[in-house]
Amino acid sequence: MALAWAAADAGTLLLGGAVGDPPERALLLFGDTDAARAFAEQDPYVTAGIVTHWDVVPWITVVGAEAATPIRPA
Repeated sequence: MALAWAAADAGTLLLGGAVGDPPERALLLFGDTDAARAFAEQDPYVTAGIVTHWDVVPWITVVGAEAATPIRPA
């Protein structure tokens, strides 16, 4: 959690948390892919071998006031 809070305080990690009940994975939202990869590569869960697979994928937002690519119906 220290790494996550440090990234959040630095402004690179926008949101993060567990997914599922009970938690089965985590979802972390970064402002850019380089920051996400750098975080994952130094994440203690990854370096300790607890997390053995992770992905960095783009999220193309289309709905909402903060959407990067808003698409409204005609």
